Amino acid sequence: MQGADAERAIVNAIQTGYRLVDTASSYNNEKEVGAAIRNSGVARKDIFVTTKVPNTSQGYDNTLKAFDKSLEALNIEYIDLYLVHWPLKATRKETWKAVERLYKEKEVRSVGVANYLEPFLDELATYSDLVPAVNQVEFSPFLYLSALLEKCNQSGTRLQAYTPLVRGKKMGHPLLTELANKYQKSPAQIILRWDTQHGVSAIPKSADPHRQKENINIFDFRIEDTDMSRLDKLNENYRVVDDPMGML
Repeated sequence: MQGADAERAIVNAIQTGYRLVDTASSYNNEKEVGAAIRNSGVARKDIFVTTKVPNTSQGYDNTLKAFDKSLEALNIEYIDLYLVHWPLKATRKETWKAVERLYKEKEVRSVGVANYLEPFLDELATYSDLVPAVNQVEFSPFLYLSALLEKCNQSGTRLQAYTPLVRGKKMGHPLLTELANKYQKSPAQIILRWDTQHGVSAIPKSADPHRQKENINIFDFRIEDTDMSRLDKLNENYRVVDDPMGML
């Protein structure tokens, strides 16, 4: 989403209670994200902003330039989290070293990666001086990457789920319907609560005010352990985004 619609949706989300805003150079909406933050009526210090190194700007020098460009587009005092968007084979080491430099020189408050499955994390550990603060990956009950979650937990990296709601493609699943009825919540709320109870930070995407409010209203109930186990078993390696393993 871009332009005035994007700015309006982000302002509404912040005013609804959201405090994490995720963007990227490749989304072409950093300018709108920055404007929304400034116009939200919420103090900058209370909003956590993530953006990412675009694939077209990977490599050491290019990454440093891309960061400056993102900061200029956002037009905010600082960026909270800067991620390597994808583990491109030819450039991921140089890109990460540039990201490390940004952190060490206090240009950004925290750094991490996105779409890094276990082999990429193992490789990263051979040349990184830092533990990534966040690893943002596609993650849902239908793509339950339990081994990756355990690895991130052990290393101190927070796993963050994008497309946690599978772009709506699985909302009619019988188990989600059953549990939604049991807990008096929506199927989307069941998934987002499942993420939370696994210690996963979920970043659902919606411009609809009703859904924004629904997605954040997940902290007044708890899914029972037996139901969590049933949701875990929904895994079918179902992806709606490209598999990062193709970049090995």
